[in-house]
Amino acid sequence: MSARALMIQGTASNAGKSLLTAGLCRLFTRRGLRVLPFKPQNMSNNAAITADGGEIGRAQALQAKACMTEPVSDMNPVLLKPESDSGSQVVLQGHAIGTVGAAEYLSFKRTLMPYVMESYGRLRERADLVLVEGAGSISEVNLRDGDISNMGFAVEANVPVVLAADIDRGGALAAITGSWYLLPGDERRLLRGYIFNKFRGDVDVLAPAFEIIREHTCLPCLGVVKWFPAASVFPAEDSLNLADATGRGGIDPRRKIKIYVPELSRISNHDDFDPLAAEDDVELSYIKPGTAIPGDGDLVIIPGTKSTIGDLDFLRAQGWDVDITAHIRRGGYVLGICGGYQMMGMEISDPHAVENPEPRTVPGLGLIDVVTVMEPRKTLRRFTARTQLGDEVTGYEIHMGVTTGPATATPMLLLDGVPEGAFGENISCAGCYIHGLFTGDSFRARFLSVFRGGGHGTVHVRYEKRIEDALDELASHIEKCVDVDGLAKIAGI
Repeated sequence: MSARALMIQGTASNAGKSLLTAGLCRLFTRRGLRVLPFKPQNMSNNAAITADGGEIGRAQALQAKACMTEPVSDMNPVLLKPESDSGSQVVLQGHAIGTVGAAEYLSFKRTLMPYVMESYGRLRERADLVLVEGAGSISEVNLRDGDISNMGFAVEANVPVVLAADIDRGGALAAITGSWYLLPGDERRLLRGYIFNKFRGDVDVLAPAFEIIREHTCLPCLGVVKWFPAASVFPAEDSLNLADATGRGGIDPRRKIKIYVPELSRISNHDDFDPLAAEDDVELSYIKPGTAIPGDGDLVIIPGTKSTIGDLDFLRAQGWDVDITAHIRRGGYVLGICGGYQMMGMEISDPHAVENPEPRTVPGLGLIDVVTVMEPRKTLRRFTARTQLGDEVTGYEIHMGVTTGPATATPMLLLDGVPEGAFGENISCAGCYIHGLFTGDSFRARFLSVFRGGGHGTVHVRYEKRIEDALDELASHIEKCVDVDGLAKIAGI
């Protein structure tokens, strides 16, 4: 029999839908149900590689982990990866199919519902419960025509909806009642209740709000989820949520290792650096546009990007190329990951106009003797391997472009004996394509030992265990705050 389902939609972006869904995934999984996450459409440059070789939003990969299962492409059948202010690459059921402008997508999305329903149907056949996450706001009725993200999907799939509102920002009462009034009757019938999220203070003060909302909407409150500090452990879904990621492990008397990451305009897979930030002797800061890279850093990391040539232009416009040169001169280290690695080379060429409106070739930063040619075919690969020193690396590649050149003869890594990346002539400069490089505890410890004064590297943080513990803590937290039996009844369990 096909699975039951429940959809979490929000009154606005960043209402906490992803986190609530992840917590419910772990909660119902712990109750013995086979649970799978689903998000019809996501927009994010933070992607993950799936077990079936596709890519999905990072939030859905975390939700799959919460369900104690492998992520698959069907969990996020439509992923939009912004390449510019007006266009995004469309990833359909795991694979890129082209770039679409914002105005063009409004009509294009009308063709995508069959794919969304196909993916949803396959998940339902595998699960007892599918937990569906909406996107943005439930009440964007101006975008309702052809909607696949929120009520368009809910109506098509006949899935009951619970509304989440971020009460920390204020206006949650108006957001819930306003959303109700904007929805037509056939959509209101699917709304079964609401959850106040991110609450701080005494829940008793909300009692009048419950009555006011019920008077206007007939909707019951299904819970008030109190502020969850450990949410900072989880990856931020997009760059809007990036902040200084100073080590969170507690006060440490040692000198902080200062790592700076320039916040590129199309930064991608920025959760690569979360494991570094989790170390209590690391101070990792994202450098905002218009701000110079400070001169006291130990390491500058040039991150991945959805638009390598565009963001290389952006990097130079901020003067960060000059800052990086000065950093190297002072004896600092530079690491490039994926697009950042490509930027560190001698030249980047896009002869097929893969990333740009027309073919283009630009000089790189000249730190590593390699060149990159953008190719139409995207490389998607995940793996587990060991370095030449025996440290396990579990990572993934997700990029356009092929990088070659003399410097590849001195690779940054040997992964199961296979060369990866390159060093510059100045060995303080290195780059590679591997995302997730620092999730491996022993590799991360060895890498940081360069800045800790040598040695083989003592593991300070068990990163994956930290994530698992936080998911369990989140599930227990939600269980105390919401009517779980009521949610199960709404879902039909």
